[in-house]
Amino acid sequence: MKPSLQFRLSQHLALTPQLQQSIRLLQLSTLELHQEIEQMLEQNPFLEPDDDGGGLDLAAATEYERQRNDSSAGESEAAFKESPESSEAESGGLDSAELGTTERDDWENGTERDDFDGIRETPSRQNDDDDFDPLERNSVAVSLQDHLREQLRGTRLSEADMAVVEMLIESLNEDGYLADSLEDIAASLLPEDADEESREEVLSRLRCGLSWLQNLEPVGVGAANLSECLVLQLKTMTPCPEREVAIQICQHHLELLARRDVKKLMAVTGADEELLKYAQGLIVTLEPKPGRQFSPAESNIIVPDVIVQKSGRSWKVVLNQDVMPKLRINDLYAQALRQSRAPRGASASEGHAAMSSRLQEARWFVKNIQQRFDTILRVSQAIVDRQKNFFTHGEIAMKPLVLREIADELGLHESTISRVTTAKYMSTPFGTFELKYFFGSSLNTETGGNASSTAVRALIKQLVSAEDPKKPLSDSQLSQMLEEQGIQVARRTVAKYREALKIAPANLRKAL
Repeated sequence: MKPSLQFRLSQHLALTPQLQQSIRLLQLSTLELHQEIEQMLEQNPFLEPDDDGGGLDLAAATEYERQRNDSSAGESEAAFKESPESSEAESGGLDSAELGTTERDDWENGTERDDFDGIRETPSRQNDDDDFDPLERNSVAVSLQDHLREQLRGTRLSEADMAVVEMLIESLNEDGYLADSLEDIAASLLPEDADEESREEVLSRLRCGLSWLQNLEPVGVGAANLSECLVLQLKTMTPCPEREVAIQICQHHLELLARRDVKKLMAVTGADEELLKYAQGLIVTLEPKPGRQFSPAESNIIVPDVIVQKSGRSWKVVLNQDVMPKLRINDLYAQALRQSRAPRGASASEGHAAMSSRLQEARWFVKNIQQRFDTILRVSQAIVDRQKNFFTHGEIAMKPLVLREIADELGLHESTISRVTTAKYMSTPFGTFELKYFFGSSLNTETGGNASSTAVRALIKQLVSAEDPKKPLSDSQLSQMLEEQGIQVARRTVAKYREALKIAPANLRKAL
């Protein structure tokens, strides 16, 4: 082949560092965002927490930026310049419309055409409760291990026996079960060449310590498995025929109970149907995870990013001020840098440029956080406007909705809507939901309209809750009942929705 010259025209997007940061902040959850803020506060001296509750303060940074834009706009950006190839690789095929922008200059200034004054807290929130962290409530909670040790101090055990029990306490998992068997614990305490007599002696001490541990509260702690945990709880109850049957079932026939196999349970226990029903009632009252009440509360807490409020006949979305970061540019440092001139000398000039880039980085970070919350608010309001019937009648009134509909309405990219709706939560009159919850595919109806898959799941839940426990509805029956209401749903689709709702199959829902 002969070498030749060719002209080729192509377009590609080179994302600026501040736009890359904005995209990354947008997809973070609230917890991840606060971790990112803590890291930035440690690294950047121009950024500081706003203890006065003023929110994101851009005044000092904006004034300084205006004065120096003409002379040194490119100086601070030089510290962050990357090759177009690397920027394009990190962009993942995004375009500038993804975050609601149409011109690159918008992001060079750190914001869109809209003029933001910063996120401010309402006066009603500026009180003594401003610094309250809902996750701090967990800091004073008593752990399972501490609860057991407190009870252990009231016993008259010898120091050696108490040390054994404390070691077993440390071996418990968060559910209150022994994480390792006694044999494994004994093996970890003895040298590899220990004789059989020494092993038996250590095992004997461990069994004695386990007996003491299983007599502590909560009952069932220290069990090796679910069967032993339930039996320990049953043995503390008043002796009666149904208790004995329940113990027999928990020891040997839990699998039959899970399958609701009444005939086999009657055959292996020798109990009649009525006694078996009472035994099942006892088992249902037991706690399968004794350590559940001591589990960290923060794992069960979801702090909403936005709150839906009734405003006349409409619904309005507001940002949750409890999750809003309180940041501002350090005015003292910014003023000092603005008033100082670039010193002479190569090393001094490099130091001044580095500090200027740090200030620019702080401004970008604050503005990108503002942009993040503004985008979340816009998307949330658009969702509420589309699903306003949900906030009046509940999930049964949910309409079909896909990401592209919200993207087209707001002029954003579909991937942006996906980022905004992931790990972001909305507080509603019916509870707190992830924003993705309000999106659902459509199913055909006999009238030619569409029904939301979320509404269909709600109907399935209603039908199951109203069924006869002795004759639970099968997936085929549920499909037929939905068709009678004009919604065409296949049996396999019903099974998929039922599993998503964590509803057991008909044979496992049947009452004894």
